[in-house]
Amino acid sequence: MTAAPLELDACEDVPPSNHGYGMATIDLFLRLVKEGVSLRCVPRVLKVICEAFGWSMDIPHWTSGRLWLMRLGHAMLTMPLVQADDWAWLVDHSVQIGTSKCLAVVGIRLQDMPKVGESLQHHDLQLIALLPSASWTGPDVDTALEEAVKRTGVPRVIVTDHGSDLLSGIRLFQDRHVETAEIYDVKHKAACLLKHRLQNAASWQEFQRQLGQTRSAVQQTELGFLTPPATKTKARYMNLESQLAWAEHVLEVMANPPKQVLEWTTAARLQEKLSWLTDFEESVAEWSEWQQVVNLAVSFVNRQGVYRGMAKELRASLPRPLAHDSSRSLAKELIDFLKKQARQAKGTERLPGSTEVLESCFGKLKQLEKQQARGGFTGLLLSFGAILAQSTTQIVKGALQHSSCKAVYQWCAKNLGTTLFAQRKIAFAGATKAG
Repeated sequence: MTAAPLELDACEDVPPSNHGYGMATIDLFLRLVKEGVSLRCVPRVLKVICEAFGWSMDIPHWTSGRLWLMRLGHAMLTMPLVQADDWAWLVDHSVQIGTSKCLAVVGIRLQDMPKVGESLQHHDLQLIALLPSASWTGPDVDTALEEAVKRTGVPRVIVTDHGSDLLSGIRLFQDRHVETAEIYDVKHKAACLLKHRLQNAASWQEFQRQLGQTRSAVQQTELGFLTPPATKTKARYMNLESQLAWAEHVLEVMANPPKQVLEWTTAARLQEKLSWLTDFEESVAEWSEWQQVVNLAVSFVNRQGVYRGMAKELRASLPRPLAHDSSRSLAKELIDFLKKQARQAKGTERLPGSTEVLESCFGKLKQLEKQQARGGFTGLLLSFGAILAQSTTQIVKGALQHSSCKAVYQWCAKNLGTTLFAQRKIAFAGATKAG
């Protein structure tokens, strides 16, 4: 989606009532943050822009931008949504440190789904609920979902990763709302199928052990450019691709070292540190084919959705022939899974089949929080809604008119209480006085 042109004339950006800066300035600040510029860095970027274009413009402090971001997020969370029976909800939890987990519910009406061949994007979604809590049970999730119904009406479908508390809550919700279908996120399902094949396989365990040893052995040497990627501590079976791609590339280097590589090191050193990989050449080829099948299935669902007849089309899109019986077995399991999912679609309905876009929103929020993400949820959690908001001056203006600073502070007090940062500050202040 192309962003709307910025309505910025530095000489005519007159602040509206109760604001110290014009809406175009505020919009520009927020766009820079959403594009990945840190809150503290935006004022420096704006200074460079003003100097480059000869603008005379008051530059906001980063704390002002933080509050604008939170107000925009609050507006996205509290502005009225259309009541309809074709809403699709994507539901997931985000965890940082401490005991709190945040339940996020985002949604899109089925009539607004991207055209076939295009994946869901952040700006396609509406923020329906954002609820941090120290504890989540199935009944808690059910209560939260029932409360969310007030914003959109009963959803046609809910998509989740089948976390136990989420699934339990959705089952309770479906007991009252039988018209609501439940879709299992295809990427998590695929990861479970890989886990079933790899978790207890001796060859995979040995491969992982050797990867860890090699990482420690080469990262501080002249072979640092061949350091294997670190193993993910969470969702490891959703993140195998980088390890397998590394193994395939290194095996190619071992078989036929490029001339420039031999200028950086020797063939003997390559053999000394990496020859163990040759024992896994056949296994890596098999595992990589599994990953290829998974990638094709996940990409297909992201771009096409879940609909009647999808299993047949997915089967036709897979490479033929697959080299390994195990890959054919994996492909069949995925196709059978998606065939079952597709039975929940009615007629020509096309349902979302992945929460990947929601997980991307959580990732972007953590990038926005940067170091604060290590300290548990803060008021910046409220900026989650800003990630979904379209960037136009008129939308920002409407949001700030809707959500006051007072409303933001009240939301934070109600939903966050005393944050970990505040607890740490109080604890350290007490220790200082005691000393």
